[in-house]
Amino acid sequence: MKILLLGGSSEASRLARALAARPDVETVLSLAGRTANPAPSPLPTRVGGFGGVDGLVRYLAAERVDAVVDATHPFAAQMKRHAAEACHAAGVALAAFTRAAWTAGPGDLWTEVDDAAAAARALGESPRRVFLTAGRLQAGAFAGPSPHHFVLRSIDAPAPETLPASVELALARGPFTIPDEIELMTSRRIDVVVSKNSGGEATRAKLDAARRLGLPVIMIRPPPAPARPTFHDLDGVLGWIEVHRPAP
Repeated sequence: MKILLLGGSSEASRLARALAARPDVETVLSLAGRTANPAPSPLPTRVGGFGGVDGLVRYLAAERVDAVVDATHPFAAQMKRHAAEACHAAGVALAAFTRAAWTAGPGDLWTEVDDAAAAARALGESPRRVFLTAGRLQAGAFAGPSPHHFVLRSIDAPAPETLPASVELALARGPFTIPDEIELMTSRRIDVVVSKNSGGEATRAKLDAARRLGLPVIMIRPPPAPARPTFHDLDGVLGWIEVHRPAP
């Protein structure tokens, strides 16, 4: 059986480790290449795009892929859409392995918005110190002159032209702890947190820290995903793979 694993998330790393231990399953991990130093993987890895939907259809046929697992980042909307369209055209089974989105609980002060541009508008005009954790690719929505000062955290540095006028970078990769997040927010005198709703545990600590400090959070909703079987647990997606194993 041959599987194409579309990666770029901690879920993809978990599934990659599980499939690497399965000699009866040949798996190729595909990464978009947007992170300069991705986490190492035990699987053969290809980096870069496929050339749109048509390119992915050709790849699936040429490599005789039996099933595709989309474990891309929750905000990788274009890749999710391309995977769904290509698998439908090629007649290849597709499932998603992803994390559940975060939900606000007692004590959370969330304002939910649809995209980064809406998050930038939600900051208002009064000067605030902003902990911006929406990722390097969303930084452009906050670029240029602004009444706010930003502490921007991402794995890789954004392009200079996408940065806010008043900004300091905090380059780091999760997971983060609640005490560390509290220390960062208090030492930088943060007034508000801006985050994508990516779910998972690796970066959840910032939300727990904001709750404890009574800080508001502007939360960017994840984009809509195509309809396909979706799993939040490893056993579930491994079971789906077994169901779609080709007959001998």
